[in-house]
Amino acid sequence: MTGHTEHGEVSSTEVETAGAAAAGHEHDGMHAAGGDGDPHARHDNSGHDHDHDDHSAHGEGHSGHDHSGHAGHGDHVAAFRRLFWIMLVVAVPVVLFSPMFAMILGYRLPDAAWLTWVSPVLGTVMFVWGGRPFLTGAVSELRARKPGMMLLIALAITVAFVASWGATLGLLDHQLDFWWELALLIVIMLLGHWIEMRSLAQTTSALDSLAALLPDEAEKVDGEGTVTVSPAELAVGDIVLVRPGGRVPADGRVVSGSAHVDESMITGESRPVRRSDGDPVVAGTVATDSALRVQVTAVGDDTALAGIRRLVADAQNSSSRAQRIADRAAGWLFWFALGSAAVTAVVWTAVGHPDDAVVRAITVLVIACPHALGLAIPLVVSIATERAARGGVLVKDRLALETMRTVDTVLFDKTGTLTKGEPTVTAVDADGDDDRVLALAAAAEADSEHPLARAIVASAATRSLPVPAATDFTSSPAVGVAATVDGHRVEVGGPGLLASHGVPERAIADTWRAEGAIILHVLVDGKAVGALRLADDVREESRQAVSALQHLGIQVVMITGDAEAVAADVAAQLGIKRFYAGVRPEDKAASVAELQSEGRTVAMVGDGVNDAPALARANVGIAIGAGTDVAIASAGVILASDDPRSVLSVIRLSRASYRKMKQNLWWAAGYNLLSVPLAAGVLAPIGFVLPMSVGAILMSLSTIVVALNAQLLRRLDLRPETL
Repeated sequence: MTGHTEHGEVSSTEVETAGAAAAGHEHDGMHAAGGDGDPHARHDNSGHDHDHDDHSAHGEGHSGHDHSGHAGHGDHVAAFRRLFWIMLVVAVPVVLFSPMFAMILGYRLPDAAWLTWVSPVLGTVMFVWGGRPFLTGAVSELRARKPGMMLLIALAITVAFVASWGATLGLLDHQLDFWWELALLIVIMLLGHWIEMRSLAQTTSALDSLAALLPDEAEKVDGEGTVTVSPAELAVGDIVLVRPGGRVPADGRVVSGSAHVDESMITGESRPVRRSDGDPVVAGTVATDSALRVQVTAVGDDTALAGIRRLVADAQNSSSRAQRIADRAAGWLFWFALGSAAVTAVVWTAVGHPDDAVVRAITVLVIACPHALGLAIPLVVSIATERAARGGVLVKDRLALETMRTVDTVLFDKTGTLTKGEPTVTAVDADGDDDRVLALAAAAEADSEHPLARAIVASAATRSLPVPAATDFTSSPAVGVAATVDGHRVEVGGPGLLASHGVPERAIADTWRAEGAIILHVLVDGKAVGALRLADDVREESRQAVSALQHLGIQVVMITGDAEAVAADVAAQLGIKRFYAGVRPEDKAASVAELQSEGRTVAMVGDGVNDAPALARANVGIAIGAGTDVAIASAGVILASDDPRSVLSVIRLSRASYRKMKQNLWWAAGYNLLSVPLAAGVLAPIGFVLPMSVGAILMSLSTIVVALNAQLLRRLDLRPETL
């Protein structure tokens, strides 16, 4: 909830931000009792001083930031894409002019001497250029002593390359002319790796997004005026001017001025907090309504923002080392192929056929590289992510997609995820007509642009109430707003307004305060005629999402920077039994770790900068698409809408895609387990040896089957309303 109020703060949370000491708030006098027992809960229901005269927009452009530091990843994907298309073009003549391919399809090559060199020459280009990523990857796997997909591919293309030159030069049997197979193998594997890298692009742009929270320039106080400098040039002790709507350039302490600071992007606090002399402020937060002079207390790596950045980087690095299922299968197949080739060579030599031993062993090594295995998972992920995107779910990380099916705990951030993230009038308490009191309040607030004022006006509009015209609008910091409506002076505000008139609050206020709500009283000619309850409204979709997840046996946990009372009220409305309240940014990641230490597989759903470390630390990070760039970049899954029911779509997608992955892997590996022994000649005693041409056709059919099976994912319905 982002907003400030002229009305006086009635119930809010004071949250320690990362690297900052606890703020010493001046309380307006209304304190609600906090709950006990939750080590994360911090209770502070201090009053907001609200002055909602004209304020500047919160958003700031960051086009000036240089985000080129992580461009290498995009360049790497682009290089694979470019290499694939080049090799595809080169592969066409290699395949068409290959004698074995012509024999398989039954067409005759022209009798031109130069044509016999097309496939060898271009095939060599493909091996050296197109095969280089796999050859270098194989070297890395050998050094790490962890054979995987790269080594299996490198083995096949190297054997095919050497054997093909041997056949071309007449040194080996003509059956070993594998130029067409080499070309297809390289092209298909490049396609698979391009698709894989695109789907796996777990970008480090989260770190760029964190940097983008800082302003491009800072106004350093120099003598009687100010000088514009880069935030990087600031030093501890400098005084900076933060204008209304501007971002704080570095961690510091207010030395002059008073303003409501929107810290929601850093702390998760759903309402802005009042910051005045002596209070700490954090880099990246926004002074919304007044100017501040801030003395810098931390710069660079010592700031809270840098601390969050380190948490995100550490969590992303730790999760990126996970072993991939296809590589494990490829590792086993590597040893299977190598062992089969060795046994084949020994057996055929032992029975007196050394020439056949060479042919059979080489055939085994070439056939052992599964085209289908190289595409089995990338194709499923590519189609699954495409299908998901049409359903409002963007899958950035393959591992997140695979893991989601095993999730048994979903940790939801409250503000902006389970709730709307903006104030809403949830109740009216009046002496007489509730609608009349709301209409008067809306009339008085009509000229204000403040979020609470807009909430009151919107509520009156939702109820289709006739709102009378108002004149003589005024606002007073820490008091409220006033206007003349139908000849009466109507005032709307918090504790300061009541105190100025010596009017007691309404009896319902204690109950509302215990629920963490904002309370505004409505006075007509100095007499309190009613009160408004404003709170961050719970989404109806959230109730359905929580209920459906619990029905699946998944525990739903809520985490928030808000106070215990606010969290308890929202949790009760949603039927959530476990929640963390008053959680600081670094503690959100710790809360995820706590759940994981209980043996739980955790999916974290959030939308703010303060959620980024937790999103990256969780087994699966799910960002609400309407959230910040850093939250989106830190997550493996992004919900394009703010509908929490889409989490169920991710679970359905994960389970369906996992089934397809298993089916494709079994088909791809199963082809090898069957074809390799046949190519080795295990049935030779009964007169059957798998011809190379048949093995090649079966290899292609295996790839087609895998592709068609993956296409079935397109039928999956991921619309939230159907779940």
